[in-house]
Amino acid sequence: MTQARVFQSGNSQAVRLPKEFRFQSDQVEIFRRGDEVVLRALPVSAAAVFDVLVTLPDDFFASGRDDPPPQEREGL
Repeated sequence: MTQARVFQSGNSQAVRLPKEFRFQSDQVEIFRRGDEVVLRALPVSAAAVFDVLVTLPDDFFASGRDDPPPQEREGL
């Protein structure tokens, strides 16, 4: 099991992450799960998804998506 060093940084406590646990961003989500403290990459925002969608070519779904037709269902 890999260990990390905990140290004081001003009035805060910090953890020096080993190289193999580095994040690609400068912010992470942090929360408690029982007696554990969990760090994870921030979830992708809807704005970021739309930024990627606008880069797709116009013919991205030109041949369709192979979706089955909608099911016929009795109303509620």
